[in-house]
Amino acid sequence: MLGGKIVGIIGAGNMGEVLIRGLVHSGRVKKSDILASDLDRERLAAIEKAYGTRTMSSNAELVKKASLVILAVKPQNVDPLLEELAGSSHEHHVFVSIVAGVTTERLAERMHPRSGVIRAMPNAPASVQAGITALCPGRNVSPEDLGRVEAIFGCIGRTVILQNEALMDVVTGLSGSGPAFVFMFIESLSDAGVQLGISRKEASLLAAQTVYGAAKMLLETGKHPSELKDIVATPGGTTFAGLKMLEKCSFRSTLMEAVEAATRRSRELGALQRK
Repeated sequence: MLGGKIVGIIGAGNMGEVLIRGLVHSGRVKKSDILASDLDRERLAAIEKAYGTRTMSSNAELVKKASLVILAVKPQNVDPLLEELAGSSHEHHVFVSIVAGVTTERLAERMHPRSGVIRAMPNAPASVQAGITALCPGRNVSPEDLGRVEAIFGCIGRTVILQNEALMDVVTGLSGSGPAFVFMFIESLSDAGVQLGISRKEASLLAAQTVYGAAKMLLETGKHPSELKDIVATPGGTTFAGLKMLEKCSFRSTLMEAVEAATRRSRELGALQRK
């Protein structure tokens, strides 16, 4: 899958571990071809014990051994990390940043002129291998490099390629914040069921499986959401009565405004990081 490339993951926090687990469980990457580094040595010991991958405390040493490196540190730690790596020999490396708000230009400024840079934005459902990751290639990224990175993030869900990096803030608002909006939707469906007499456990299962099934139906049929909506909503039936109420309460425009608000906030936070 990776053409013999060794994958290094700097930062073994939540998303770093998600990537490690996804790669290991995919069975398409040898454990010995996965390296992880972190400031927390206890965390590294736990990762090594759980997944059997190689770990090290030195980021520079990791870069020497891995030619495809994923930066999974917290935003406040990215500048010290880039400073640390600036003196390393990595002219043929590909660096993938999943650090929120860090642009490919900012990453490229501190890397070797011939190293490749890619920006990636996975979302929370990646923790159950059902995420969606937006990838935006920067400089010096070959189709083969991009394919390898797609394969890595394909181990934790699906991927989409964006050539316009300005749209990564929209990704934050849509698929990054979107799971929280969906959780609120599920919670509301469940609350309605409880209010009308169903137990909380049963109502939550009915609501969650309904959302899961609807999303699976959309992805597997490839049909437009409005087409599938019409399949469920028979003329003059119960679903149309519910849809009419949602339209009356501006359900559609409220969701759109929520995504727009999250996108604006992403842009604001990105601008603060650049100052």
